Amino acid sequence: MLSHIKIVLVETSHPGNIGAVARAMKNMSMTNLCLVAPKIFPCAEATSRAAGADDILARAQVYESLQAAIADCQLVIGASARSRTISWPEISPRECADLAATKNSNQKIAIIFGRENSGLKNHELDLCHFLLRIPCNTEYSSLNIAAAVQVVCYELFVASHTQTPVIIGDSEKKIKATAQQVESFYTHLAETLSDIGFMHPDKSNSIMRRLRRIYNRTQLDTKELDILRGILRMSQDNQKSK
Repeated sequence: MLSHIKIVLVETSHPGNIGAVARAMKNMSMTNLCLVAPKIFPCAEATSRAAGADDILARAQVYESLQAAIADCQLVIGASARSRTISWPEISPRECADLAATKNSNQKIAIIFGRENSGLKNHELDLCHFLLRIPCNTEYSSLNIAAAVQVVCYELFVASHTQTPVIIGDSEKKIKATAQQVESFYTHLAETLSDIGFMHPDKSNSIMRRLRRIYNRTQLDTKELDILRGILRMSQDNQKSK
């Protein structure tokens, strides 16, 4: 029931942590592990720390970039313990489980965990619909990555066994846009805003970040994305004809 959810680790430094994450995942019946540019993998230390979850490591997919790892996902959630000057919509592990294991069980979902020492960067959180925060001691809030994954996977496991997944009827079903489709839209949007003179180069990053937050909250479906891309194309055509 949880095979549609990817656990994505970004630039993991210590191979032992990869093994510990695999073990945490197998405890909770999760099998889909993705690694983005790990420093060392495969590695005997990872296998040793997996303690019997070797099959999770054997099936792990390795990617060169985060964008590639989440390209086919319709819902992307980034975990972070650090406070950010820019706010993202925040959810708890339990709310994450409700979204990922039940309400969106017919979609591909990625839950991303960042580097051991610095977590996810802002431009990586830009790719996410939600920021996942694990409530803990405010005076010591640094969780080991395997412990963080264990907490989230536990909530996913419980939700998948205690709630009935919501399946939308065919007549109402919306096909959510994948991360790759949404990124293409953002590239197109930035080009169009530049063409019509709306964005100044010095402010383009902050404007695009705020626009991402607006559209990410809506979780665009493919038809909505087609409409928006059509508007952008017409705007560009009108600008060229002037």
